[in-house]
Amino acid sequence: MSTKKIVSRFLFWVLAAIIFNIGIYFFMGQEKAIQFLGGYVIEQSLSMDNLFLFLIIFTSFGVKVEYQRRILNYGILGAMILRLIFIVLGVAVVNQFHWILYIFGIVLIISAAKMVLGKDDEGDIDFKKSKLIKLLNKIIPVKNNIEGEKFFIREKGRLYATPLFAILFFIEGSDILFAIDSIPAIFSISTDTFIVYTSNIFAILGLRNLYFLLEKLQDSFKYVKYGVATILAFTGIKLSILFFNIEISILVSILAIMGILAISILVSVFIKEKEVFQQ
Repeated sequence: MSTKKIVSRFLFWVLAAIIFNIGIYFFMGQEKAIQFLGGYVIEQSLSMDNLFLFLIIFTSFGVKVEYQRRILNYGILGAMILRLIFIVLGVAVVNQFHWILYIFGIVLIISAAKMVLGKDDEGDIDFKKSKLIKLLNKIIPVKNNIEGEKFFIREKGRLYATPLFAILFFIEGSDILFAIDSIPAIFSISTDTFIVYTSNIFAILGLRNLYFLLEKLQDSFKYVKYGVATILAFTGIKLSILFFNIEISILVSILAIMGILAISILVSVFIKEKEVFQQ
């Protein structure tokens, strides 16, 4: 697909989220509408780091673009189910033990620090030797070669998983780890199950097109991960300072997160253009 088509499809899902948010405003009130917007902005911002991981996984396995679409479609469906489970359980825990929000805050700050201080060597990771893939091999043997778009094949009466299913398995596993950061971050905005889940879903629905846009423009946005780390740190601090009865308003949070992401994108573009000019 052309960049123009990818952008138009991504904007379609953004528009759908806006229309849904307008519905929340009329039926549930201004506060819930702002909470939905905050959750959507956080999820969309933090998803950038997850998309970079997807890019690395597909590159590592040498997956063709047409196969990437199939994996992402199933991955999005799986993410929608997993998020529902995590959010329902998370809200139940938070409502029962409110102090867990402070723990979430500390976890987010640590995650942000790891993202900034960690070595930038993700491209050297051998995903074929990952623990998740080894776990899958114990459940069902995995073939070495991609068999078209098939997730499973049968040879000599025995069922095998193809590398495409192994990648899907890995992506779903990585989404679970990603949810550990993103869902607590959204709890800094709202603990309403409906608001948290729907904001997650609308952000996830646009991920496939956002991924292909990132794939085309990845060299221009290499500093975005630092923006994502800053957003994690900000939401972590926002949750942690609740212990001292200090609360940052949702509107301020939304503006801060959008500003951080915008600055990281502008810095990436500026440095890229500067490097090109120097060459």
